[in-house]
Amino acid sequence: MTLGRLLLAWLPVAAWFAAFGWASHRWIGIAASSPPSRAGLGWIAGEALLVTLFGSLWFDSLGHGGWWLLFGLVGLLAARLSTGPDFVTLAGSTLRYLGAGALLAWRLA
Repeated sequence: MTLGRLLLAWLPVAAWFAAFGWASHRWIGIAASSPPSRAGLGWIAGEALLVTLFGSLWFDSLGHGGWWLLFGLVGLLAARLSTGPDFVTLAGSTLRYLGAGALLAWRLA
């Protein structure tokens, strides 16, 4: 895996996370998600980098099948890290990671 390929996979994931955070705050009004600020965009970029590296490990070594299950479970785990998430927060976090997995399957597979 080249660094350029990782960068081209990371950019759409970071954009997806930022767009999802903005849309969930704007349309749904999820209390757990604040609108992305400049400092928040740094955290989003870091999270996207970690998810991209995780996806790279999955797609380059273990295979391409079942990515939706893997990223769905990671999304559920990420949602459970917050204290007592409601259903909308849980579903939103899972959808974020499923979208990231789909983008990584497209870019890395």
